[in-house]
Amino acid sequence: MARRNRNKILIPEARNGLDQLKAKVVQANTPEDAKFEAAQEVGVPLKKGYNGQLTSEQAGKVGGRLGGSMVRELVRMAQENMTKR
Repeated sequence: MARRNRNKILIPEARNGLDQLKAKVVQANTPEDAKFEAAQEVGVPLKKGYNGQLTSEQAGKVGGRLGGSMVRELVRMAQENMTKR
């Protein structure tokens, strides 16, 4: 049985901010470029449009790279905020 993606943004209005954070973390020009840059770094043949040929492992490498980097950046930002107070 295939597992459904349950990752949903609780506040839909936050999507733009999250996309900007993603681009900042990967140091890409746009949020869309962030995916492709992360895929290239881990050797995943991601292309624009349909990517059904990717294995779950390959897709996870791209998502994990972005997600892990975003969490590290959020922690860094929170620590920076705490030291300013």
